[in-house]
Amino acid sequence: MKQDVMPSIVQMDSEMLRKLTTEVKETLATGMDMPVQKKRFTLVNLWKIHQAKRTPTRITRKWAI
Repeated sequence: MKQDVMPSIVQMDSEMLRKLTTEVKETLATGMDMPVQKKRFTLVNLWKIHQAKRTPTRITRKWAI
């Protein structure tokens, strides 16, 4: 079995190491009013409720025969 192992020590210059380890301060945007979307009851919602009610009935009738 052939084993080629790469060296585990990574070589990088001090500038790259400094860029990778510097802490970045982040702030959240405050004071912005996001519009609240109201949920509407549509025909699609009614259809989904209707289908969900009918599905178990079909399954029980199918297996009751």
